[in-house]
Amino acid sequence: MSFAAKAATSSTTAAEDLLDFIAESPTMFHSAAAIRARLDAAGFIYLSEGAAWEVRPGGSYYTQRNGSSIVAWRVGERVAFPAFGPDSAAQVGSATRVDGAAQSGSAPAASDPAPGAPYHFQLTASHSDSPCFKVKTNGELESPAGYLRLDTEAYGGMMDYTWFDRPLSLAGRVLVREGARIESRLVALNRDVALIPSLAIHMDGGVNKGFAPNRASDLFPLLSAGDLASGSLDMIVADALEIEPSHIVARDLFLVNRERGRVWGVTGEFISSPRLDDLMCAYTSLVAFMNGGNERTVSVYACFDNEEVGSETKQGAASTLLADTLSRVNAALGFGPEDYVRALSASMLVSCDNAHAQHPAHPELADGLHAPQMNGGIVVKEAANQHYCTDAFSRAAFTAVLDDAEVPHQAFANRSDKAGGSTLGNISNMQVSVHGVDVGCAQLSMHSCNETAGARDVDLAIEALTAFYDTDIRIDGADSIELC
Repeated sequence: MSFAAKAATSSTTAAEDLLDFIAESPTMFHSAAAIRARLDAAGFIYLSEGAAWEVRPGGSYYTQRNGSSIVAWRVGERVAFPAFGPDSAAQVGSATRVDGAAQSGSAPAASDPAPGAPYHFQLTASHSDSPCFKVKTNGELESPAGYLRLDTEAYGGMMDYTWFDRPLSLAGRVLVREGARIESRLVALNRDVALIPSLAIHMDGGVNKGFAPNRASDLFPLLSAGDLASGSLDMIVADALEIEPSHIVARDLFLVNRERGRVWGVTGEFISSPRLDDLMCAYTSLVAFMNGGNERTVSVYACFDNEEVGSETKQGAASTLLADTLSRVNAALGFGPEDYVRALSASMLVSCDNAHAQHPAHPELADGLHAPQMNGGIVVKEAANQHYCTDAFSRAAFTAVLDDAEVPHQAFANRSDKAGGSTLGNISNMQVSVHGVDVGCAQLSMHSCNETAGARDVDLAIEALTAFYDTDIRIDGADSIELC
């Protein structure tokens, strides 16, 4: 087979769709907006946290917090719901229940779950943020020779050197005041306005022997070489929003790489883009959630902000967002607090955050028996220090689903002398305790300004997570799992 023929057989549609999503998502606020747009287009109903909720069997809904985190859910039509009230009824298999009592002549279908938890949740969680630099409140730094730079600080643990000598843009949210009203607006300049210049090798002859830039001096991006003066930043932002600079009250602005990601390689086997960690998982789990689901569970999609800085915010995985949402869904469906606890005991979370592929130059840094490859399928991550939520029980449930669906999967564990990172699973479990498994797509250059993964893994991740949503996973404590 020729190289051209091999390239033609590589599936790139899903990868290109992912790149469209990433292009829409320069910041966590834009990621949430891109997710909302897809949910709205699919007919999901937005329920504000500040409104009363009405939730029905067969319905699809979502809520958000801080404009940067989203939880969406689809209610199965055959979950054993109690009555909603004297004027409404819910279909339960072949039984219609009114006022909490089954009508004469109706009974649950033989395949309905045995007595136990009245229903359960099947959830995925990903995150909307990526490492970058944030502009400080007083963001302009006047420098010698008429230079104007931006005063920034690190958001998350990026690889600093990858941000040098690259045209960069600004994006985020701006709080705008008009009269007595202050409202939040998204902004993305959609043009390159800044750059972090490196020092010439003639002035730093040892640069190739070691490079440790100082974030308080070397990493301030250049905005102007004399054409702009102090006060220009708000003018630039105001011009993009078509408002007066005086209307800007506050801003969360980030330095972003807006370079379009691409599928590349002789056979189209790679994908490179900013923010693959974790928008690759945010996107693939969203597609799986919207396409999948089964009628006996409440399928849930969560995308949290602030994972890269520890998740301990009102909209992070450690917040009450997920717990608040699930408990309100439980109550809106007519269930009580004990039903909610029982439902959680039978529920399962797939925490989706990318994994490390074995590096071609340093294969020795991976554990030899747990070294994932790009385009090898979704990776199940496990660590004895519990930085990942995977254990034997959750691994068995998830991999059995994938095996039944004939979807490939891989295993990752850190080399035993390396601690590794952590992710969403155990953090969210502090508020909503359920069985959980940590997974992700294998990638190179994690936390670089431009990351690389396998193009075919986009499809494979969607297939894996769709299989998870499609399967009714019935859990009894930590004793047994039934896949239906």
